[in-house]
Amino acid sequence: MSPTIRILSVTALASIALAGQAFAHAHLKSSEPADKAAVAAPTELDLTFTEEVNLKFSGVAMTGPDKQQIKLGEGMLMEGNKELMVPVSGKLAPGSYTVDWYVLSTDGHKSNGTFSFTVNP
Repeated sequence: MSPTIRILSVTALASIALAGQAFAHAHLKSSEPADKAAVAAPTELDLTFTEEVNLKFSGVAMTGPDKQQIKLGEGMLMEGNKELMVPVSGKLAPGSYTVDWYVLSTDGHKSNGTFSFTVNP
């Protein structure tokens, strides 16, 4: 094998290995309510991730139409530790809500993000 082919092979393998690490984060796969959805007032938030998450280092915060924090219950993991279910305490008034989430995947990678939804009158 020529030195050029050997160097290209090693470079390609290193690129594949590093790309695999970049995809090792728990990304938000779906949410209920869905991003930008208009819904009846939900009683819980369901966030489904591409990987298992560690509940101890994961959480959700929600702000309402008046930019005040909404009280949420204790989150729990479901569906093979890939779904984070968080109860909503009390009834939500009509308006726009923003959900900020953060998780630590079981392999140690942190992820976070935001989505929003609207509660119909």
